[in-house]
Amino acid sequence: TGPVLEVTADSITVQKGKEKWKIARDKDTKITGDLKVGSKVTIHYTMKAATVEVKGGEKKEEKKKK
Repeated sequence: TGPVLEVTADSITVQKGKEKWKIARDKDTKITGDLKVGSKVTIHYTMKAATVEVKGGEKKEEKKKK
């Protein structure tokens, strides 16, 4: 929640305390009201993984023979 600093076709930048949050948006983003610079907004968002690359891995322990 905070004031809107910038609005573009694909993002909204909001001031949150001392931090600036740039949130992506697309054709499916629902906007209620008149979104413009200076408006106070609350943005509900999710974080979604686009890709996951696993690096390294666990070393397999060699079985000891008795």
